[in-house]
Amino acid sequence: MDEGRQTGTTSLRAALARRWAQAQATDEDGMSTAEYAVGTVAACAFAAVLYRVVTGGSVVAALGDLVESALSTLS
Repeated sequence: MDEGRQTGTTSLRAALARRWAQAQATDEDGMSTAEYAVGTVAACAFAAVLYRVVTGGSVVAALGDLVESALSTLS
């Protein structure tokens, strides 16, 4: 292997090892209160949009047609 390439690989590994050690040394184990609040609002907004889509007339009709065609195929 080329000596210059081996040195570059070794220094890259050392830099990655130092960065990994720094990341592991932090004491942040989870989300902060603000992150929980933003996550909760985003989840509620997604749930509201999903509810509107699923309860819309076209989706209910499409699901009904799908069930009817599946049942007619079986009988």
